[in-house]
Amino acid sequence: MEYMSPIGTLLISADENFITQIRFKTQNENCTNKSNALAKQCAQELDAYFSGELRDFTVPFRADGTPFRMKVWKELQNILYGETISYKELAKRIGNPAAIRAVGGANHHNPINIIIPCHRVIGANGDLTGYGGGVEQKKFLLELERRAIS
Repeated sequence: MEYMSPIGTLLISADENFITQIRFKTQNENCTNKSNALAKQCAQELDAYFSGELRDFTVPFRADGTPFRMKVWKELQNILYGETISYKELAKRIGNPAAIRAVGGANHHNPINIIIPCHRVIGANGDLTGYGGGVEQKKFLLELERRAIS
């Protein structure tokens, strides 16, 4: 289903049990995903997140990927709301400090944006490097979270 967010149109995909994808809609893409109760619950939680009222999502989700990517995505979920870490720190946290570029690649392939908070990972120098929706969208999300906790 299409979800109109403050950072652009997101596509939410869900089966009967899990959210399976939240991603940015591309410009000429037509939505073929049908809405169901879980996708609607996800949209409601995203509404609450974007209004600054929700910090922890409860909608069940499933992210499928390689074992390495799944390890990175699991660790992303340990980054607290409103906080950021570097790609280098994320690589250390998964026990592979040399895998900085691979961690960035796993972030790039995150199938469940926002809920799996890859936007909370920044460059070692504090730069807002890379985000599937664009750096301005990443900046928006980080500022939204910082405002909500202050």
